[in-house]
Amino acid sequence: MYFKKLQRITVIGLLAVLVAGTSLGPAVSANPGPLHTNAKASALIDVESGRLLYSNNGDTSMRIASLTKIMTAIVAIDHGKLTDMVKTSKRAVGKEGSSIYLQLGEEMSLLNMLYGLMLRSGNDAATAIAEHVGGSEEGFVHLMNEKAAFLGLKHTQFKNPHGLDEEGHYSSANDLAKLTAYALKNDVFAEIVSTREKKVPNPHDKWAYSYTNKNKMLSMYEGADGVKTGYTKKALRCLVSSATRQGQQLAAVTINDRDDWLDHRKMLDWGFGNYPLHEIAAKGQLIAGYPLTVGQSFKYPLTEQESHDIRSRLVLYDANTLRYSLGERGLLEWYMKNDRIGAVPVYDVASGRLKLPTASPKAQQTLVDFKMAVKHDERGRLAGTISKIFDALFKY
Repeated sequence: MYFKKLQRITVIGLLAVLVAGTSLGPAVSANPGPLHTNAKASALIDVESGRLLYSNNGDTSMRIASLTKIMTAIVAIDHGKLTDMVKTSKRAVGKEGSSIYLQLGEEMSLLNMLYGLMLRSGNDAATAIAEHVGGSEEGFVHLMNEKAAFLGLKHTQFKNPHGLDEEGHYSSANDLAKLTAYALKNDVFAEIVSTREKKVPNPHDKWAYSYTNKNKMLSMYEGADGVKTGYTKKALRCLVSSATRQGQQLAAVTINDRDDWLDHRKMLDWGFGNYPLHEIAAKGQLIAGYPLTVGQSFKYPLTEQESHDIRSRLVLYDANTLRYSLGERGLLEWYMKNDRIGAVPVYDVASGRLKLPTASPKAQQTLVDFKMAVKHDERGRLAGTISKIFDALFKY
């Protein structure tokens, strides 16, 4: 890449000198106190920025039980169609462990099967989803490992879509934190894992299936909105939780933790208390001294001390580059001491790029499919209610 102009701008407080109207906001703690859990491995991540706020034994590969299903769900959402009807095979019906009790040949929408996967941890649902989306369980596992490589999860390898103990099937606390931060940015995934109870059409009877979420954090912790429980005899208790407070979402991971509910409350409290999320730059803000504007918002969790260590650098592109021809004028990079923590594109003040949607076409289509699947269920419930009324009227 060629630069027409490279200029370092030292910013004091980041406020008046570079980005007009930016405020770091109040910080809470200058020096975070120690954090201890009972877990063999643990991690805490800020979802917006992807910054790991805490890690203990975080890069050690371990058995992860049903935390596997976080990857199963996001791969199914990314590669599948939520309105598709998934047919239950003999292999899925016979899967051991936790189950939503699918029957051989039973059909359920992919969306509803994902609710059964994430709320009730159904291993039968995991297998049926894998066979439908991947063509086979093995094909789907290939997609899972492909996604892990794409996300840079270097201490992760999948052998199955459900998380039952198997040699060579593992992940780490840090990798699971990164995976969860990625998954929670998907609106459909976030909606599913935050649901406390879901009614699903029952093809065998007039009453609906009712899936109650096993994640107790949803009722135990203010702002909790996910994610997944897990347990096997070898992995022991595993948990990924998330919570949102004052616009900041954190995700906590523990592996092999006998007191995970308490530890997750401590971890989330520690994160919110010590690393509040700061809006360092907002989309559309002007860059002082230049006819340029910030192309997207940039937020980052910082302690009080760290908020004084942020510096920026403006890099302007050569007019002959492809990025310039596509409307980008440069990058606004942010550093904490000497480590780059993020970057956002900059555009001309009147650039049409500022009006483009942030969601990808695939993400937009997934939301459309989600709404269609929900409406289909609502129509089915209405028809079922009408049928019950007629049955009652003509019973005698």
